[in-house]
Amino acid sequence: MPKTQNIDPGVIRKPQFIEFGKIPVNQYNKSIEEEKKNFTDKDLVRIYHDMVIIREFESMLNLIKTTNEYHGITYNHPGPAHLSIGQEASAVGMAYTLDVNDFIFGSHRSHGEILAKGLSAICKLDEDTLYSIMKNYFEGATLKVVEKGFHGDVHELAVHFLLYGALAEIFARENGFNKGLGGSMHVFFTPFGIYPNNAIVGGSGDISVGAALYKKINRKPGIVVCNIGDASMGCGPVWEGICFATMDQYHTLWEGEYKGGLPLIFNFMNNLYGMGGQTMGETMGFGILARVGAGVNPEMMYAERVDGYNPLAVIDAFRRKKQILGEKKGPVLLDTLTYRISGHSPSDASSYRSKEEIEAWLQEDSIVSYAGSFLNAGIADPDHLEKIRNEATELITHILRLSINDDISPRIDLVKDPDRLGSMMFSNGSKDRMEDGIPEVLMPLDENPRIKSLQTKERFFKDKEGKPVSKARLFQLRDGIFEAIIDRFYKDPTLTAWGEENRDWGGAFAVYRGLTEALPYHRLFNSPISEGAIVGTAIGYGMCGGRVVAEIMYCDFLGRSGDEVFNQLPKWQAMSGNIIKMPVVIRVSVGSKYGAQHSQDWSSLAAHIPGLKVIFPATPYDSKGLMNSALQGTDPVIFFESQRIYDVGEMFHEGGVPQDYYEIPIGEPDIKRKGDDITILSIGATLYQVMKVAETLEQNHGLSAEVIDARTLVPFNYEPVIQSVKKTGRIILTSDASSRGSFLKEMAQTITELAFDDLDAPPVVVGSRNWITPAYEMEEFFFPQPHWILDAIHDRIIPLKDHQTKYKHTNAQTINLNKEGV
Repeated sequence: MPKTQNIDPGVIRKPQFIEFGKIPVNQYNKSIEEEKKNFTDKDLVRIYHDMVIIREFESMLNLIKTTNEYHGITYNHPGPAHLSIGQEASAVGMAYTLDVNDFIFGSHRSHGEILAKGLSAICKLDEDTLYSIMKNYFEGATLKVVEKGFHGDVHELAVHFLLYGALAEIFARENGFNKGLGGSMHVFFTPFGIYPNNAIVGGSGDISVGAALYKKINRKPGIVVCNIGDASMGCGPVWEGICFATMDQYHTLWEGEYKGGLPLIFNFMNNLYGMGGQTMGETMGFGILARVGAGVNPEMMYAERVDGYNPLAVIDAFRRKKQILGEKKGPVLLDTLTYRISGHSPSDASSYRSKEEIEAWLQEDSIVSYAGSFLNAGIADPDHLEKIRNEATELITHILRLSINDDISPRIDLVKDPDRLGSMMFSNGSKDRMEDGIPEVLMPLDENPRIKSLQTKERFFKDKEGKPVSKARLFQLRDGIFEAIIDRFYKDPTLTAWGEENRDWGGAFAVYRGLTEALPYHRLFNSPISEGAIVGTAIGYGMCGGRVVAEIMYCDFLGRSGDEVFNQLPKWQAMSGNIIKMPVVIRVSVGSKYGAQHSQDWSSLAAHIPGLKVIFPATPYDSKGLMNSALQGTDPVIFFESQRIYDVGEMFHEGGVPQDYYEIPIGEPDIKRKGDDITILSIGATLYQVMKVAETLEQNHGLSAEVIDARTLVPFNYEPVIQSVKKTGRIILTSDASSRGSFLKEMAQTITELAFDDLDAPPVVVGSRNWITPAYEMEEFFFPQPHWILDAIHDRIIPLKDHQTKYKHTNAQTINLNKEGV
């Protein structure tokens, strides 16, 4: 379908100037007296209390890390602790106006933000709700520890619960908020709206955009705050996230209640340093970070620098920015100026900073200066403030004792259950829809033009007379993927799809043709060419409770989304202690014909990463059944599709591809041809080369080949393969991935270990050459060809009578190629 917006050269080519407005910098100037109309005295004291709690918590951690002692309690914590001592006002100000419907995402330095958001949530929740949250979280395991011997009200108990859950997590205890699997840099507690902090600098930059999309698309209350550091402005996920968050289409193409900007604040906790580099004057060029907003959109992201050493200034800014978001004008950029008195980590002696600089900021200590302002206003007396400080010390001391007690705060027992972590890598859920509701569509399914067209297609590659069906009349592999996806769009109201060329064009390879007519913009849209953010936003959308299909147009572009695919998507289910689910399918098209940067099979890279399910079907029947299973599940799936075979028909399944819904279990290989003399295991498009090999072996050499299509890489059931090898005694493995380091080698090793006594010869791997992928005209010299596989069988497994070898597979050749690195 053509675009609805025409680009007029007469308008675009007109001479003009871009004009920028003013960006406020530290403009807050209200006194405590002026703010009394916005706060009660109790509110103002609570702000001080929360800042003190955070300072004492982090001071304790600093002492434990540097001296192994805090108030006479000894403990050695070898893990990380990136502290934010000095930044308390920024954290408390950020969290003050937020409730449990508002989600925050953070960085490696987010203890203060976690505690501030938790304390704010506790203050706003009633006792029954609070107690229910604590009681139902991990069946009350965390609550039981702090509740024993406790005397006080539920809100006080909840503060103990918050501090203990966070500290137990930092110390890798099973009663921690994430069962000790997240640790210091990944502590989070979703019932309070505290979503994952991220050890990768800028990692939350695109994930938080996905969370904001989830709220917008599914009409959920609240906003999202992305708390990241100033140095993250140099990171790809942040820039890509900002581009994704500020797309014009939210205002120009999305319709009805979905029209308008995202409910998102990019809150840069600007402590002026990225490790030892100064972001102002050294490693960046923006001077004042808020300046960046001017280059993003005409509204300049409503950017502002706020004095993060004054909690009231931050609260004032958040109130104003939340109002902007309520008017659907987001996202917003806040440059919250602060300073970390502590080093990057406790091992950092801050030798890159002058003593004078640190002392100057100590003189501005936000806790001291804030206390002084309301002491002068008569809001509290010094004794009251001293009492708050003393109680904070007592509380943190008590929480520390609980957290290091091995009897009441044990770690996961991997001696008793060595495979416990393995059991947490996947949720293995099955859900028709992620939440109840009526999916929004533009037409009934049976009226969709493509659905109507597919009903006339032949679903097997031969007609009733046994004659090959023409491409125009054939139900193809791309059609199987389409049927599975459109079916789910009509079942799951949360399902959304995005990527490059998803809408209007029908997908880069015609898989999505027919979706544009069926779905409103907020359920199918084109993204920026930002592969990192395509996946990162999908992660945020999925972890908040939605289901998403995101597309990476070429497998080679996985490199652009490497952190998101390899370091974010696979991790959060297990790191959450299985609290979070990740129903995200990433479609990845494996190219051909387009040379070295568009024709690589990187499925082995995905299979190497624990926490990802990896699927690579080669037939229309398998593509539909496996996509149905992927979309029914609650785990992250990388779904590879070969461009070479998008147009193939179903050659193997009796009766062709069913119109009705069906699932194929993920992890089960399929025997595509039975045989007795040799096993051939194929991944992806090489299945069709293998079938030619099997025909040649039977016709020319009297050998019966059993052909097995892996269909999935992770998980993978080796039992059918081993049963085949027990019968044939021989196996050769092949795929389009370059042979060095390929998943085929992993399979070959595993088969050797499992079936050593049954093998008449070692397993042989035939992959693509360890070169750049050449032009289409030379691809036959790069990708596995039938004669390569026959040559390998002849040289390495069983001599084939009268066979003339074209490609050597001798020991000498193998040694020589490895010596040369090719």
